[in-house]
Amino acid sequence: QVQLVESGGGLVQAGGSLRLSCAASERSFGSYAMGWFRQAPGKEREFVVAIRWTVRSTYYADSVKGRFTISGDSAKKTVYLQMNSLKPEDTAVYYCAAMPRYSGSYYSYSSYNYWGQGTQVTVSS
Repeated sequence: QVQLVESGGGLVQAGGSLRLSCAASERSFGSYAMGWFRQAPGKEREFVVAIRWTVRSTYYADSVKGRFTISGDSAKKTVYLQMNSLKPEDTAVYYCAAMPRYSGSYYSYSSYNYWGQGTQVTVSS
């Protein structure tokens, strides 16, 4: 069973930065795309960003464009999320996700087969 492990969450003031990391427990599964979702208390899980490895295409939610950057290594099944100019509304549990082969929209959580346990990001005002 593939496991994704996130790290790097924490508490930061508005305007600050955090870098999240996600690493897979094994590298043998397909590497079509990986991404990040987040879920705030009382809200549904929402798409943040995804990267399609073969063409290095990236897809961002409008709410994070220009502030967040995804990067990583498809061979190592490692992905990073650099978050700058953080806002209190970015507060959420952030989840790493992997899509071994194409199975739907990058923006839909149902398209992803593997998930991390989540890491808390809290932005104070």
